[in-house]
Amino acid sequence: MKYSFDIPSSKNKLRLMRKFVTDVLKEHNVSDIEINMMVLAVDEVCANIIIHGHPSDDMSEVKLGINFKNEGVWFEIIDRGNAFDIVSYQEPVIEDLVRNKNKGGIGIMLVKKIMDDIQFKSTPSKNTLTLYKKVAYTK
Repeated sequence: MKYSFDIPSSKNKLRLMRKFVTDVLKEHNVSDIEINMMVLAVDEVCANIIIHGHPSDDMSEVKLGINFKNEGVWFEIIDRGNAFDIVSYQEPVIEDLVRNKNKGGIGIMLVKKIMDDIQFKSTPSKNTLTLYKKVAYTK
């Protein structure tokens, strides 16, 4: 079963995406802890795409698909902004972030810790990020 949601390229609309993801996962009886972790990961990725991947005057959308298969949940996030390969990204050392008082830099680290598989593909027309989390759910 596949679900889809288009997120306008605006940080103000991320709450609608979080509600959508939460509702879909609850419908499949995913545990609250797993729901919260996956919502955090998907929110982090979508927020980064909107903030860093799209110019401020860009009104394009980020497309989110959710599919339940292979004993888990697949999230497919498609956008047309500047590409960022999360898979190749080297996480900063936490001690360095604390020492330098950096406020950012841990979101992608969290996404990589939460998800069981991450794939990224970019073409001239779109970027596709796929996140997979193995979960116990009912159909």
